[in-house]
Amino acid sequence: MINDELLTAAVRNNAAWCAGMCRAHGLATTTGPRAWTSPRRTPLYYPDAVSLSGDATAADVVTGIDLTAPGASVKDSYARLDLTADGFRPLFDATWIGRRAGAPAGPGAAWTRAATPEALAAWADAWSGGDADEAALFRPALLDDPTVTVLAVPGPDGRILGGAVLSTAAGATGVSNLFAADGTDPALVWAAALAAADPALPVVGYESGDELTAALAAGFDGLGPLRVWLAS
Repeated sequence: MINDELLTAAVRNNAAWCAGMCRAHGLATTTGPRAWTSPRRTPLYYPDAVSLSGDATAADVVTGIDLTAPGASVKDSYARLDLTADGFRPLFDATWIGRRAGAPAGPGAAWTRAATPEALAAWADAWSGGDADEAALFRPALLDDPTVTVLAVPGPDGRILGGAVLSTAAGATGVSNLFAADGTDPALVWAAALAAADPALPVVGYESGDELTAALAAGFDGLGPLRVWLAS
């Protein structure tokens, strides 16, 4: 895939992952030609709308989401929208990343799949740093989704050293929620994620700051900017 194709895969894969998280919370969503939207407020940290094409308009992402209370968010996948007139302000910017199918991954770190409610709860506790409200984001219903793999990097003492979520959609494997516990090199977790991913598919996602630096060091390319907007 050339970078434009990888970018399209990254955007649509991420929207599919957002839809999967919403399904795990009992929420139905809509995917149109230019936007994915949820008519009800989405789970913590997840957008209420995602633009799916560079020609999406403000109306495409704002129409059909719940604006009755503050806190709605929009993922502007191409960083081209101006949502200030609709009561939104920029929350953060990030960069889409992609790694072509078949790219050499190098030696992979050991990983396990959080495949039971108990394992998922332990993973979520590690991901959240012990924050119960954040950990509650990951519900057991996710385990019934065949497109989702929640992977953990185990330590010799059984402690979870890091982890990530892999989601397959739009002809790619998406990496999200990647984390490294204190004292763990993020490169170890990226190696585990790449080892777990299907080598026949490109791997995509988005990152910012130090996490973006770690992803680029793991062999990803930057594909383009995105912006998340938050309603006042």
